[in-house]
Amino acid sequence: MIASTASKTGGFRELVKTVVVAVLIALSIRTFAYEPFNIPSGSMKPTLLVGDYLFVSKMSYGYSRYSLPFSPPVIPGRVLFTEPERGDVIVFKKPSDTSTDFIKRLIGLPGDKIQVREGILHINGVQVPRRAIDDFKVMDSFGRERGVRQYVETLPNGVQHLILETRGDTGGADNTRVYTVPEGYYFMMGDNRDNSVDSRDPSVGMVPRQNLVGRAEILFWAWDSRWAAWEVWNWPRAIRFGRLLNFIE
Repeated sequence: MIASTASKTGGFRELVKTVVVAVLIALSIRTFAYEPFNIPSGSMKPTLLVGDYLFVSKMSYGYSRYSLPFSPPVIPGRVLFTEPERGDVIVFKKPSDTSTDFIKRLIGLPGDKIQVREGILHINGVQVPRRAIDDFKVMDSFGRERGVRQYVETLPNGVQHLILETRGDTGGADNTRVYTVPEGYYFMMGDNRDNSVDSRDPSVGMVPRQNLVGRAEILFWAWDSRWAAWEVWNWPRAIRFGRLLNFIE
């Protein structure tokens, strides 16, 4: 009986030890390598859709306090820093509310002058070229399909990505002042240009270097949020199979 009790105690200890090690490994990966995020809004359409789940590389730009769970102030500034590239899709902490994660595209680097004129992005006084392609199809509140103007935008470093102009070139943020990006800050914009709260909005503004969390790398799951997860019969159309395991550009 004593041997049996000791055996059970030893087995329980091994189980606890295994669970603790597994949790530590998972936390280490989440903190220093890759963290999963989901997309709750349409501000990055058509690149990212509501219901997309993605991995964000925490290694891309080094580490700050916001790389750690609960953001304890144990890392001053940023360590092991690598400068992000224009066009990167980045998760960052909202400057005015660091408990909130935002995801946008990096448009302006330190020292840049950014302006939108009649819907067209200008960087350092030069118009950023865009090319119209087929409309992006969306569903309205009545379940009817309609088209939204879609363009391929080419940034100065050659990065090409898709943008939407839901209200054409007359949206509320389609004519802005000139923004000068300070040293140590970045200018972010959503690809859904008329439906994005980003650096054009005073509630966000310029994003400090230490607020960067990581670069969005790959979609690992994509679910059409119109369908509930318990509706098993709708899974074939709710899962966006064509988006699974796509790299984010």
